[in-house]
Amino acid sequence: MRAFDRRHPLLWDVLVTGFFMTAAFTDVLGGGWRYITQNPQAPTWLLVTLALGFTVPLLWRRTHPVAILLPMLPLAVVNAWTGTDLQASLTLLVVMFNIALHTGLRTLLASYALTLIPIVVDGLRNAAEQAADQTIIPQATRLAMVAIVGVSYRTRQEYLASLVERAAQLEVERDQQARLATAAERTRIAREMHDIIGHNLSVITSLADGGSYAAAKNPERAAQALTAIGTTSRQALGELRRLLDVLRTDPSETEPPGAARLGLEPLEASAPSGVEMAPQPSLTDLDHLIEGVRSAGLPVRTTTHGYATALPPGRQLTVYRVIQEALTNTLKHGGPDATSTVSVSYGDGGAVTATVTDTGRGSTSRSNGTRGRGLAGMRERTALYGGTLESGPVPDHGWHVHLHLPEETPQ
Repeated sequence: MRAFDRRHPLLWDVLVTGFFMTAAFTDVLGGGWRYITQNPQAPTWLLVTLALGFTVPLLWRRTHPVAILLPMLPLAVVNAWTGTDLQASLTLLVVMFNIALHTGLRTLLASYALTLIPIVVDGLRNAAEQAADQTIIPQATRLAMVAIVGVSYRTRQEYLASLVERAAQLEVERDQQARLATAAERTRIAREMHDIIGHNLSVITSLADGGSYAAAKNPERAAQALTAIGTTSRQALGELRRLLDVLRTDPSETEPPGAARLGLEPLEASAPSGVEMAPQPSLTDLDHLIEGVRSAGLPVRTTTHGYATALPPGRQLTVYRVIQEALTNTLKHGGPDATSTVSVSYGDGGAVTATVTDTGRGSTSRSNGTRGRGLAGMRERTALYGGTLESGPVPDHGWHVHLHLPEETPQ
């Protein structure tokens, strides 16, 4: 009924007004008013006027409740002063309910005070027969109760409206968070793609150049370079396939029925059948990374202090990617006689310090490489854990990258 009323408000107003009008004229034409009236000689024109005046304005009771109260009050005073006492005057309770429902507190109090006027007139007219506690107080109390019910109903409507608005805001916030998460995931994937492609292609390029140089003088070394190129290429293709398989997976396949309707977050996409999802690189893969760089022709010396005890995977991936990017830049820009040194120190509480130093050419030949996506990606990874990243030329000759991740903040 409430939904029908919202769609057809005029029809409902006509039905309500017609109901009260029918009841009023049934009372007048049927003579029922004579059983309670104090003026049985009231003229018919007065009865019809009062019946119309108390019922017809109800058609606008929801849109202009205060405006229809003002013409009804003089009729209520006449009804009380002449002793007609038509029961149609009870429609003032309907008007008072709508005033409480659609207006503010000040308007409600003023309307209540005005509506007391015909009640007081009725009490004064019958003062000789009945005391005020039998006329004025009961009617004023009844009027106040109707106003309180209207205020309570309006409060409930406002509360429900606030819940609906809050639900709409939560949906908007959920969509915004989903878009932010998507943007962050795209950034992460772009960073991973850069790390995978940039590093492996640099290794492949170095091996190809070395194999081409050794082909004429040392065919065995050329064959080793080709073998290393094949191994590195397969590794890069495998990582790219795993990453692209995640992108191709439809999240709706793993979302439980009704999850969107209930506002649940979609589950992480699982791998398609037959696709092997390998974990992200960790510090245990550093040796394999460094061996691949050495096979590409870059001598690398490593030193380690402490142990990576229970280091979170995210921190391990950050350290791995920073070292990988630094070695890749050395392969690209360090020159043929460059060497590199990797030093990693583990502290308490997840603290890690990693330094990659090389003896390659200076900053002029590396300006394009260090100001691109690689350096930005390293800084973004470091900032996730509140760490610092420094990179630049060393005083004598070469380049250095220094990473420091502080201790984890207790949760």
